[in-house]
Amino acid sequence: MRLCFLLLVACWPFTGSIAQQAASDTLHAPAPALPGVYADPHLAAFGGTYYLYPTTDGTEGWLSTSFTCWSSKDLVRWKNEGVILDLPRDLTWATQRAWAPAIASKNGKYYYYYSAAQSIGVAVADKPTGPFKDPLGKPLVAKAAFKGQMIDPMVLVDDDGAAYLYWGQGQCHIVKLNADMVSYDPAAVVEFKPPGYNEGSFVFKRQGKYYLMWSEYDTRDPRYSVAYATSSSPMGPFTKAASNPVLKGRGVVKGAGHHSVLQVPGTDQWVIAYHRFKIPGGNGYNRETCLSPMRFDTQGNILPVDVFEAVKPTKAKQVAPVRP
Repeated sequence: MRLCFLLLVACWPFTGSIAQQAASDTLHAPAPALPGVYADPHLAAFGGTYYLYPTTDGTEGWLSTSFTCWSSKDLVRWKNEGVILDLPRDLTWATQRAWAPAIASKNGKYYYYYSAAQSIGVAVADKPTGPFKDPLGKPLVAKAAFKGQMIDPMVLVDDDGAAYLYWGQGQCHIVKLNADMVSYDPAAVVEFKPPGYNEGSFVFKRQGKYYLMWSEYDTRDPRYSVAYATSSSPMGPFTKAASNPVLKGRGVVKGAGHHSVLQVPGTDQWVIAYHRFKIPGGNGYNRETCLSPMRFDTQGNILPVDVFEAVKPTKAKQVAPVRP
């Protein structure tokens, strides 16, 4: 017994140092959520299933030509649902630069917003996995229609069923969509640029407050990161939070940004999806998709995300969709 006690005492400092080392380890990041190189992930949940809609990465200049969808029942194991939109096959106005998709559900349909040929398009399907069809035969927001680049769309469907489109690189744009989800009044577009804003806007609502998040720096820059602002209205004005960025790389994790946020249905549990440089050997053209928990303090401020914390298996509850 005495020998056991002495061994325990002798090992105590060593055990503590192991725990301390694990907490500060910045060399062993969690595995990516998806195999291979995918970026700009949009995470959503429909009917008890999670879905990821990323950019297909791996070409210098971001010259991808199609989009895929991935599904999961627990946020951890993902199934490739295949190509859901192929630009040369499905569009008449764009053949490459398939970037930064987003999805929204309304009217019993699924609306897929995406960047192509530095314009923004929309496609419609009856299921989250497609097939998606182009209802317009032209961009929803054409290249050079407003200031900055017409890329990186995101749509928020509010509690009252109203839908808002956010987009833009170099400048943030907001407009309320018409009831059909595929048109809007160009004269109603609001333009502004939060301090540090570059691209990848994403908006969500929590406890009556609207959070506008975006990526700062360039996606090829290891400093690429995510900041946020808040408002009492989906159209703003938005006030940048004092504590930013809330997502950034650390250690072996570089270029953490261009994200989306998901509230686990029926809970106040939140997940942030984002990309980082591929580990090892990644860069702004070879990025991988990751998922981490996202939390708030008691005042509703977003707490810094730990890029070394992976999500745990979490089932999605079935919650009735928002209806107008």
